[in-house]
Formats: sequence, C-alpha cells, structure tokens
Amino acid sequence: MRSDVGKPLAGLCVEIQYRTLVQHAWATAVELIGFVTESQPKFKEGDKRYETAMALASEILARTFEKSTGPYTDIDDREVVRRFLELDQDIELLRTLRGLNAADKAVTENRNAILIFSAAGDLEVQTFRDATDALQALFALEKKYPDRDVVLVRADTSDEVRLAFKNYFSDAKDFIRLVEDGCTKLSRGERTRQRAKVNRA
Repeated sequence: MRSDVGKPLAGLCVEIQYRTLVQHAWATAVELIGFVTESQPKFKEGDKRYETAMALASEILARTFEKSTGPYTDIDDREVVRRFLELDQDIELLRTLRGLNAADKAVTENRNAILIFSAAGDLEVQTFRDATDALQALFALEKKYPDRDVVLVRADTSDEVRLAFKNYFSDAKDFIRLVEDGCTKLSRGERTRQRAKVNRA
C-alpha cells in the first residue's frame, strides 16, 4: 500500500475463501440463519437442530453435486433425505429462507459498492466509481457505525457483487433449489445408479 489512504492497511492479513458454487450456496444459508435466528450453526451455538439440519444439507449437496460425502457417511441416501426433511418440518428451515426478501436497493454498474448491514436486518448500498472515494467512505462509515457490518466490494458488474455477497442480499434461492434437487435425486436413487454406471465402465 503506497497511498496515504492505504498506509494503515500495510501488513494486514486477509482471509481468502475458495469455494464451489454449491459450497457457496451452503455457506450463504449458514450466514443467513445467523442473521434471522438466535442460532449460529457456523459457530456451533444456539439451537442444535439448525446445526444438524445444515450438516444433513451438506451431506445431500456433497453426494448429489460433488461426488463426495460429508459428515454422515454411515447412512444411506434415502435416510439422509428422510432425516433432513423431518428436521426441516420441525424447524421450517427452507420456509424461513424462502421468506427472506432480496435487498430492494439495486446495486448499480459502478465498480465499487459499500454494503451497510444494520442490526435490524436492513441493507443500505452506496456505490462509487472511484476506488479511492469508496475506501475513504468505508473508513468514515466504520467510524460512524461501529455496531454495523460495513463491507467494501469491488466487482465489474452488479451481478458479480450479488454473486460474491449473497448473504448480504438475503439470497438463499440457490441453496433451496440445490437441496430440493438433491433430495429428489437421492430419494430416486439417482446417485447410486450413476456410481454403478461409472464402476461398470
């Protein structure tokens, strides 16, 4: 960082997460559960049913879309689906996620967006053409709102911003679709048949 604005960030460590789109959909749902319930399955806190439901969902997604398994390797496909659906009926996980509305403020085509997420769940979006202006605004907003989640996002299009930060836009559509598809396929035994075809070849 050579600029005056960037000097305080010199030597700052960052976390880079590398995920498939399926993994990203699951991670987004975990974040959303933390926003809209009193449970934090990501940190194994709160109602353990959410933690179990998301573990079962990860198993469904891994088996269906990633040719892998998750934490429930000892039970068959139909039993994984049965346990997930039974738990979902109890806690209404998918219904809750379906009920969330995407942010009603569109991100423009500007390359820099600041997402300001309030404790009440409201999302404010500010956009900037210039990265330096966006960075200065970020520092000011972090000072002004120390209790809020304030994030600077840089992308070439608004679609890329939404893809990278779906949790801030309350978008669990991909997770819901993938889990429902996975439940259908595993219930029909499609994963087993696909594996058998591969083994015969």
